[in-house]
Amino acid sequence: MKKTIALLTLLSFCLLSAGQAASAAPDPDGTRLLQTVFTDNETSLTGMRSSKQKLFQIPDYWNVQEVNLKLDYVVTPLAKELISSVTLWINGKPFHSFRPGTGEKGLQQLTIAVPKEWLKQGDNTIEIQGYVRTEDRQACSIVEAPDQWLQLHNTSSIDVRYTSLPMEGTIADFAKRFAGPDTVYAGGSVITVPDRSETAELEAAVHVLSGFAKLNSWDDKDIPLLPYSAEALKEKELVVLVGLYDRLPDEIRSLIGSEEMSGKAWLRLLNQEGQPMLVVTSQNAELLKKAARLTANPELMSQIAGEAKAVDESTDVSTPAVSFSSRVSFTENGDELKGPHHQERSYYINLPANRSIADSGRISLDYRYSQNLDFNRSLVTVSINDTPIGSKKLTKEMANGDRATFAIPTDLNVSGNFAVTVGFDLEMIEAACTQNEEQTPWAYISNESMIDFKTKDRTELLFNHYPYPFLRDGAYNQVAVVLPQERDAYTYRTFSNLFNLLGRYAAANTGDVKVYPDTVQESELKDRNIIAIGTYQDNKWIRDQNKNLYFQYDDKGTAIRSNEKKSIDSEYGARIGTLQLLPSPFSSSTGMLAVTGARSESYYLASKLLATEKAKWSVYGDGVTADKDGNVNAYRFKKQAGEKTDSVIADIAKRSDVLGFLAAVGLAACLALVSLALLIRKYRKK
Repeated sequence: MKKTIALLTLLSFCLLSAGQAASAAPDPDGTRLLQTVFTDNETSLTGMRSSKQKLFQIPDYWNVQEVNLKLDYVVTPLAKELISSVTLWINGKPFHSFRPGTGEKGLQQLTIAVPKEWLKQGDNTIEIQGYVRTEDRQACSIVEAPDQWLQLHNTSSIDVRYTSLPMEGTIADFAKRFAGPDTVYAGGSVITVPDRSETAELEAAVHVLSGFAKLNSWDDKDIPLLPYSAEALKEKELVVLVGLYDRLPDEIRSLIGSEEMSGKAWLRLLNQEGQPMLVVTSQNAELLKKAARLTANPELMSQIAGEAKAVDESTDVSTPAVSFSSRVSFTENGDELKGPHHQERSYYINLPANRSIADSGRISLDYRYSQNLDFNRSLVTVSINDTPIGSKKLTKEMANGDRATFAIPTDLNVSGNFAVTVGFDLEMIEAACTQNEEQTPWAYISNESMIDFKTKDRTELLFNHYPYPFLRDGAYNQVAVVLPQERDAYTYRTFSNLFNLLGRYAAANTGDVKVYPDTVQESELKDRNIIAIGTYQDNKWIRDQNKNLYFQYDDKGTAIRSNEKKSIDSEYGARIGTLQLLPSPFSSSTGMLAVTGARSESYYLASKLLATEKAKWSVYGDGVTADKDGNVNAYRFKKQAGEKTDSVIADIAKRSDVLGFLAAVGLAACLALVSLALLIRKYRKK
């Protein structure tokens, strides 16, 4: 039988807009509850033996009171209660077993305390192992029945009750908590800039946001960037303010002072009426951006043990150059897998989001295994991102040292980080009837096992390949953001949405992002990848590019009109927002993302599709529409590779086999004509 082990992504209950709280207020004694949903969809543990795993975090500034695993499940009514069981594990240690109540109909609920002494700081893993039998113990069968299942509902969760340790008053501690799982989950973090912010302030804010977005562990939560106001700071736990010193609010400037501002930028940790605030400021625009790049270097931020940090022209704030290897060993010391039936181990390979595996990649596997297997049914299988690429049968002759090489298929289209899974089916002779506890089968993956591949840039402008072209090898790739001169809250939230997701992929803080008003000169955008945000009415750049858009505005610029892909009513066209990924008007080697709609709220709704990792998976093609009712439609306007308009003659000219056949036919026809002419000449007089 198969044992399925899947690492499921963290999930919260809903996608929240900036400023909304996602967790309950603390108890009077300061205790808080963070609930991690075990699975975002109802999932089943199928087969006689199966398991599911879930990661959850324990930050080092938490004082954990208790951890409870709440299970909501339904078990097959055919299960034999006396021999069916479920075992729970924490970090590789079993801590509870129970027999699912087969006599109960419908949803069953169970809450179990997780031993605190087996928890650790950082990532923790809870595993549910199910052993569901629908036949008597004496029955012998090597075929798993489809009626062996236990279904987990999406209301199952890991509930952690904790109190936060007092803040240490250091920038390092503030940065850790600002992007902490509890703070982001509750919507307690916010990045602000002075109202009517200047372009230098927004450029600096991009790097600040990117630095914290990389540390965000939630796939469906973002960190908002808003103009500084009482409303923006309301109910926020931690605040980062990015701005030129002369434009900071008076009450903030008075706390900082101006004595040491000349020739420097500062990171200053303040307490503004009981609200911790990190201020990133300078009188010089370039130094402000340099200080912002410092916040985008998590390693340096974790080392700042004071409440202030000065940055000058000589300060080195750059992250190391992003590097990746295309020749990677899976394990340093070798990995052993024990137990009958399906056993697997996954290895994670880092690759920049803009790169994909080119032709000629291969996986070399060195392994050995026990000799007490049923070699008619035992094999090893290698998969990439859960797609099998090859298998090899295990044999008794090669048990002490086997080797296999698997070519990576060219149609696999692997890009960005990916996982290689090595799975062994270790089937034993008569294992269905006989317990072989003393002869547990095993397999061993040696440290010579590796993957070797070449990479290529993904250069097709499609949302399938996003964040290309705006990032290249982990750094911002000559990005220009064109904003309306008059910006409302939706404009800032759209800007924030886009750079929350881009920031997750920005491994380096050395990339270049420039912000321009809509009156920008074309010469400043020629070599840049452009992001244009706004409506036809308030953004001149979008107005000038309307003729190039896939979803164009009507003559008045008040609604999106119909095109070859979609019929759009005029009233509906005034309510939808669009995402459009096009070639730059200046160069086919650069791109342009238009985030636009007839209203600012409309393009904000569209931008939410590119705000989080979870939302991005609903976007593909190169043109997307979204409305307030949650209707999302994606289209592809560019011709697909291989979609040609060549003539029949041109197609034939590319086929050497067809040309050879036509040449032979032509030669035969010529010989026939010559023979006919000679016959006519010979017998013409007769």
